[in-house]
Amino acid sequence: MKLTGMICALVLVVAAAVVVWASPPVGVTPTLLGRGTYEPFKVKSEPQSLVDVEVKAKSHVDVVVRTHDYAVDGSTGWHMHPGPVFITVLEGEVTFYEADDPTCSAHVVRKGEGYVDTGRGHLGRNESGQPAKDITVILAPVNLPFREELPAPSPNCGF
Repeated sequence: MKLTGMICALVLVVAAAVVVWASPPVGVTPTLLGRGTYEPFKVKSEPQSLVDVEVKAKSHVDVVVRTHDYAVDGSTGWHMHPGPVFITVLEGEVTFYEADDPTCSAHVVRKGEGYVDTGRGHLGRNESGQPAKDITVILAPVNLPFREELPAPSPNCGF
């Protein structure tokens, strides 16, 4: 009985530590617009095209489209994705920080501008003093989560 109680206490301490170390979103409201599964594909623009792009999915992939409404001082929390995310700011501005950037450089993205998240880990913050909104296109494994929480604070940024 004593051992069972000690194990339960240990589990609670570990669970509490995970909650403290995680970096959940605060002041950011996501809205899912759609999620669809695509068969494997390879798309490459023609040589004469004004857009030079090549995209390839070796296996089935989900494309998830969401908007995020950012309150003043809102934050996505530190997190990562299993694949790239294309982010377009629709209103205001959002500042992004990369988890693996030793200088913790701010990347300010304003209305009408885009940002590509490589999936290695980042945080988005509304530091503008005004509400902000973005739309994201996320490439994710079929029917699996597309976001994983990362510890906070970031070792490079301190927040």
